[in-house]
Amino acid sequence: MTDPRLRHGRASLAVSFFAQGMAFALLVTRIPAIQDRYGISDGLLPVFLAAVPILAGAGSVCTEQLIKRVRPSVVLRFAQPAVLLALLGAGAGDRMWQAALSLGAFGLSVGALDASMNMLGVSLQRTYGRSIMLGFHASYSLGGIGGASLAWVGAHWHLSLLVSYLPVVAVLLPVCLVASRWYVDGVPTAEVAGGAPGAKPVVFRLLLPLCLVMSFAYIGDSTVSNWSAKYLQDTLGSSEQLSTVPYNVYMVTTLLGRAAGDFGVRRFGAVAVVRFGTVLAAAGFGVVALAPGPWMGMAGFTLLGFGLCVIVPQTFAAAGRLFPEASDAAVARLNIFNYVGFLVGSPLVGALGDAWSYRGAMLVPMILVLLTLVYARSFGSEAARYGGGHERPRTVDVG
Repeated sequence: MTDPRLRHGRASLAVSFFAQGMAFALLVTRIPAIQDRYGISDGLLPVFLAAVPILAGAGSVCTEQLIKRVRPSVVLRFAQPAVLLALLGAGAGDRMWQAALSLGAFGLSVGALDASMNMLGVSLQRTYGRSIMLGFHASYSLGGIGGASLAWVGAHWHLSLLVSYLPVVAVLLPVCLVASRWYVDGVPTAEVAGGAPGAKPVVFRLLLPLCLVMSFAYIGDSTVSNWSAKYLQDTLGSSEQLSTVPYNVYMVTTLLGRAAGDFGVRRFGAVAVVRFGTVLAAAGFGVVALAPGPWMGMAGFTLLGFGLCVIVPQTFAAAGRLFPEASDAAVARLNIFNYVGFLVGSPLVGALGDAWSYRGAMLVPMILVLLTLVYARSFGSEAARYGGGHERPRTVDVG
């Protein structure tokens, strides 16, 4: 029997992922414009950029404590407008303290937003009894493509940040507030599984393999987002125009891979999908490192998108399976390593590229991503496919 409440909850959460993808893309793709608007020096810019993920990690830690008192849906209902308003603030000011305040607010609220969104996604997947987590992250990728496209329009037509951000916030803010009415918090494990409740606290030693995988995945992701254009132009000799293409291709392949990924998990299981994605991502880094020219380099970034896209959503889902009675706390703690990977990845590749070579630097995230194979069993048993014989009977399926 289909439950409309859960279908509405799934759709509203997809809206939230989409809005977050668009907001984040609008911020990171207009960093040069933000730097120019506020007169931030090249020496000070890395401090601002590092502060955002550090504060996001703090926001995720606070969310773990906050959900002991309020539901994750309440956190998300307030965090998402805060992110959008902070984005608008970053485009509206003209003084350094205003930039610091807006980006600081963005970092703290985005940490709470990422954590609470994925908490709801993990609990909804458990309630559905089949893999739907990749679909939420596909919505995020779609929002990222939309945000990056709007940022290109703003840059191409020399629009101010306020003019670029205001229409987006004016549309997304009311949409997200309306959608938040239908958020669905997790159903207790005993109700879903028909078993007896028994609290299993989050043991960090057990969660650590997934934390490492999360960091490895975001080191790979930040390498693409921060270095693909420079690598194609400076190392592979592409034109400036062509050098902007790999990240867009990467985002599109991420969307396509996530859109199809849930079907793969249902058919082959989470472990098989993660292993396949890991090998594909490592092969992509290898192709990029050995590419004789820009078109082969773009082929490598395409492989990367298809490979990396499945790892992060399945890592969140695995944390939920590992600690079903404490999945919210596990997701909040795991989410911190999203920002650890983001902080480490770009400086690591940059330092190795300057000291050695950028071709050689691409091998480092390749090796780190390959280490995911060591921890693949942490993604669950064969029963962790949420499909086929492991899916709950259709009589109680939720759509």
